[in-house]
Amino acid sequence: MIYGYIRVSTDKQDCENQKLGIENKAKSLNLRIDKYIEDTGVSGIKEPDKRALGGCLKKLKAGDVIICSELSRLGRKLFMIMHILEHCMSVGAKVYTVKDGYELGDNIQSKVMAFAFGLSAEIERELISQRTKEALALRKANGQKLGRIPGSKNKHYKLDNKLDLLELLLKNNTPKTQIAKKLGVSIPTLYQAIYKKIRNA
Repeated sequence: MIYGYIRVSTDKQDCENQKLGIENKAKSLNLRIDKYIEDTGVSGIKEPDKRALGGCLKKLKAGDVIICSELSRLGRKLFMIMHILEHCMSVGAKVYTVKDGYELGDNIQSKVMAFAFGLSAEIERELISQRTKEALALRKANGQKLGRIPGSKNKHYKLDNKLDLLELLLKNNTPKTQIAKKLGVSIPTLYQAIYKKIRNA
C-alpha cells in the first residue's frame, strides 16, 4: 500500500502543493499513491493517535510506503518523529519525503538512523527507569494505591500495574510493536505513555 500523507493548517493551496509534490515523488520512484491520509487543521504537536496519521501507522505492513512533503509534517517534536520512523522501520515500511529528500529503507542512511534509534532508546530507557522508580516511590510514600483507579476509563492506567514489565522489555530491546501486544495496548498508546514519561523526566 502506498500512502500519501498531508498535514496542513487551513491553507487549501498548501494542501494542493503538498499533494502535487507527493505525486511527483511517487512518479520518480515508479510508484502510484493508493490512498491519501490528510490531517487538516491539526497541529503536529498532537500525538499520532489523535491524528489521522495514527490510523495509518496501525495498518502499516512490510513493504508499505509513506510519502510526505517533509519530516516536520509527521510531527513537530524530535522524539515523536523518531518514534514514528522507528515504528515504520520495525514493520518494514518505507518513508520518503519530497523537500528534504529523506528515505527510510534498505540503505546506509537508514542504518545510520537505526543507530540513532538505538542510542536514543538507551537514553529513553534510562529516563523511564529513573522516572518510574521515583514516581512509584513518591506515590507509595504519599500512601497512594498503585494501579488503576477504580471506575477510571483512562487508557493510560492500563500500564500502571505493568511498569516493571514495560521497563524490563525496554531494557531487553524488545520491539515496541511486541511490547504493545504483550501489554495489551495500541502502539500510539504505548508511545504516548513513553512521551509523557520523557516530558516529565
